[in-house]
Amino acid sequence: MRATAFWKTVTMDHTGLLDRLISLLEAEGIRYCVVGGQAVNAYAEPVVSLDLDVVTALDQLPRAQALLAATFRIERHPHKLSVSQAGSDLRVQIQTDPRYAAFLDRATVRTLLGLPFPVAAIEDVLQGKVWAATDPTRRASKRLKDLADIARLLEVAPHLRALVPPEVLTRLA
Repeated sequence: MRATAFWKTVTMDHTGLLDRLISLLEAEGIRYCVVGGQAVNAYAEPVVSLDLDVVTALDQLPRAQALLAATFRIERHPHKLSVSQAGSDLRVQIQTDPRYAAFLDRATVRTLLGLPFPVAAIEDVLQGKVWAATDPTRRASKRLKDLADIARLLEVAPHLRALVPPEVLTRLA
């Protein structure tokens, strides 16, 4: 089974949410890149997830939100927009935290889920995971997953260890 078909099966994406969302962003010229766990999967041994985290250009975010709201269900949260649709368990999170904006300029196209996607640079993916792992407002289970993602990145790119704060490194031991 191809990676894309497998992921669509796992996410029960019977509506083509992933394809339709990406097609809409690209057709409208909305700059985006993948961050979060799926971005880790682009660099390290992949793990299954129902989530797809992306960041869009900040100046294009209001337009992206309006376009997506015309087709999908949108929920606004403090630092993200959740995009969903009945008939799909895929959870798309658009990060609205301005710290992620610079990731777009360093993103490169990588194969993810069997498809080419703009993916944040590995250093940026690691930084995003450090932010998430040290965010006290996140659930403990999410922070533990973020630590595991940091460990996965350091396994394939040990030279990035210097970018991880000591208090995070001690939690990996």
